[in-house]
Amino acid sequence: MTTTNQADTLIGAVAALIKTDLAPITSAVDQEGRYPIEFLRKLAGAGGFAAAVPKAHGGLALGLGPQIDVISEVGRECGSTAFLAWCQSTCALYLLGSPNEAVRTRYLRAVATGERLAGTGMSNTVKHLAGIENIHLKARRQADGYVVSGSLPWVSNVGDSHLAIVAASVEGGGYVMFAAHGDAAGVSLHPCPDFAGLAGTQTLNIRMKDVRIPNEDVLAHPEQFPAYMAGIKPAFVLGQLGMGFGVIDGSLRIIRESNVAGAHVNQFLDDQGDALANEAAALKASARRLAAQADEGGAALIDVLRLRLAASELTLRAANSAVLHAGAKGYLMRHPAQRRLREAVFVAIVTPALKHLRKEIHALEQAAAEAQAA
Repeated sequence: MTTTNQADTLIGAVAALIKTDLAPITSAVDQEGRYPIEFLRKLAGAGGFAAAVPKAHGGLALGLGPQIDVISEVGRECGSTAFLAWCQSTCALYLLGSPNEAVRTRYLRAVATGERLAGTGMSNTVKHLAGIENIHLKARRQADGYVVSGSLPWVSNVGDSHLAIVAASVEGGGYVMFAAHGDAAGVSLHPCPDFAGLAGTQTLNIRMKDVRIPNEDVLAHPEQFPAYMAGIKPAFVLGQLGMGFGVIDGSLRIIRESNVAGAHVNQFLDDQGDALANEAAALKASARRLAAQADEGGAALIDVLRLRLAASELTLRAANSAVLHAGAKGYLMRHPAQRRLREAVFVAIVTPALKHLRKEIHALEQAAAEAQAA
């Protein structure tokens, strides 16, 4: 079976699972904050977190493109669950990219296969490195590892039995990235304030007080961290495209359904379904190209950031258009258009947020112009 056929088979299995196990609970995930752990386990069984992981580590070895497609397929039904799929699959890629064999051996297969669920708490670090906010976790280096203290306000897909992959600044300079156990001594998990959406994503406040992190749980030591972050960032950002594409596709479905009876008046709205679909197709083609480059370690970061920005902007337009096409019905909390609008806003504010993307793109463009002038 060719790689393309294998990818099609994977997406088919995921689509079937969504129909039977996710669609019936989507409203509960959104409105009641239900954490869809049963679906996540079944998605893991179908290979939904392991498309880009080598077979030697329990993966399917299909590449980042099919992993984005899995997240997109989930997002067509539920943006919250697509975010969870991104969290889990991205943690697997963090581990895959680590230069430290011990942590890969310890966790990669378990995370890729869903045996161990995991959340990525890198938002604060990524924003810190972009000059947006201070880093919240602090570490002291010791011979056998690190001692970490601090707190992270929002980390998703975490719990007592989960891993959280996070980073801290190290006393004396540099950063360390590591896996922390939700039930480790010194780790406490606390509820967050109510969100407008994404309540079913098991998003918690993580507090650490003198938490001991052994070297076996370190993904990148300070001397490894800069090269490691440069290596994982393209996949980190590209994987989020699946959330946006899923919300766009879900919004287009609402537009089509609304036009069955309302096309005669909906035709006067600015963003029409066919035009939005064409724009989405172009972005998806770019995503496939950049994902293939990222698999080979050659994706240009500025191209990745520009695509992520364009996807955020189109997701907002598509979801807004879906509400307008639905009319008064789209203002009801139970209508999917209302949920899509909140999910689209999340795509635009989750790190890297729309404003963060523009800041980083500006900095890269300015640096390139200065280099050329020199």
